[in-house]
Amino acid sequence: MGKDFQFKQFAVSQDRCAMKVGTDGVLLGAWAHGGARILDIGTGTGIIALMMAQRFPEAIVDAIEIDPGAAQQATENAARSPFAERINVIETSLQHFEPDTRHSEIYYPDTHYNYIVTNPPFFSHSLKAPEESRRLARQTDSLPFSAIFAFASQYLTPNGELSAIIPTDYLEEFSQEAFMRGMFLSRLYSVKTVERKPAKRTLVAFSPSRPTAFDKQEVVLIDKDGNKSAWYKKLTADFYL
Repeated sequence: MGKDFQFKQFAVSQDRCAMKVGTDGVLLGAWAHGGARILDIGTGTGIIALMMAQRFPEAIVDAIEIDPGAAQQATENAARSPFAERINVIETSLQHFEPDTRHSEIYYPDTHYNYIVTNPPFFSHSLKAPEESRRLARQTDSLPFSAIFAFASQYLTPNGELSAIIPTDYLEEFSQEAFMRGMFLSRLYSVKTVERKPAKRTLVAFSPSRPTAFDKQEVVLIDKDGNKSAWYKKLTADFYL
């Protein structure tokens, strides 16, 4: 479980991270919209920050992580990537992160983000995980949905977008927090593993401004022959070897 993952343009070590590289992170990193300034909330290994930096060559990416071991590993993963000068990993909680006062090696004059991405913890109703680092990564205690949207409402540009991947069972709870902050649903992809089963994950995006069009789709990861679907292969073509 601790092996490195080699992608086309970068590698990800994960032996000090509670939550390993998985399909959820890859999906979000390949699907989310991006632009000049991006924030990755709860970066873990740094996989999503790295993917966003690859997809958007002009982007400056800030990546915050509360767990010290994961933050150090994400820093190292970013440092050995081709995007090292554009990724800034910060060890902090979202609740204590202040973009205008942080000590950063990457200077950017504006405190607002064009795009925010997050693969948030979501096992708020499950039994607590025994290891502290895994608990921090998997429980909403450390990163409640309300904190994500409180931050986004303050630091997201008017035409920006917050993208996330969440369990479908949590979509209503997550969306309610967005709506309470006056944000609009702009994209929603229901992700099925196979066609015959219901969607267990949802890729979702919200914006402070009312979208001119609403992008809603149902997608499948594995086709009837047991191979990656055409949609999944196209989405991740620039990453998987």
